[in-house]
Amino acid sequence: MKTEAERTALKRAPEAKATGERPRNPILRFLGELPGLVIMALVLAILIKTFLFQAFYIPSASMEPTLHGCTGCSGDRVLVTKIPYYFGDPKRGDIIVFEDPDPSKRPDRGVVGGFTHWLFQAVGVQKPDNEDFIKRVIGLPGDTVWAKHGKVYVNDIAIAEPYLPRSVKTRDFPRTKVPKNSYFVMGDNRSNSLDSRFGLGFIPRDAIIGKAFFLVWPPSRWTGL
Repeated sequence: MKTEAERTALKRAPEAKATGERPRNPILRFLGELPGLVIMALVLAILIKTFLFQAFYIPSASMEPTLHGCTGCSGDRVLVTKIPYYFGDPKRGDIIVFEDPDPSKRPDRGVVGGFTHWLFQAVGVQKPDNEDFIKRVIGLPGDTVWAKHGKVYVNDIAIAEPYLPRSVKTRDFPRTKVPKNSYFVMGDNRSNSLDSRFGLGFIPRDAIIGKAFFLVWPPSRWTGL
């Protein structure tokens, strides 16, 4: 004789059998979700690199000895943050990454080529452009900058440059007033740097990509900047 509980279980069994679903294979489930995961990862990477952080490699020796680099070699890599300049402006001493201030020197890739180039850079499958530069901010908008007897002066005051070896001397250059919304930049390798003194001129605010804040490669040289 069946108990009440057994009769209830038997009554519900056909219903469970009729409505129950066969469990999916975990591998097939993962493969089905994979395209969505890849798209989410790409979108997240693009958002991070577009608005927050981006890695750059050092293409030349212009920031020696702070940052190592050379043409055609695998130099240091730095992390650049864009966050501080959403809420404020560059400060003297900041190491910044910026686009070539001369738009005519930037390659014209067209709409499709430009988007593809930007996308590949954002997801990290293409090196940053050679027309991107990394230098140190010396003069702010409205400052008057010059160098004499190896010292750099800003608004008649010799500035301290603890990031330079004592042996480094800056070649003399005449008084230069920094225009509004522009910056005067120099490489730490004062004898071998294309910067605001020679060639680049002033850097417009809207050409600045972000502030380098951490040296991430090689691991033996990890340090804040």
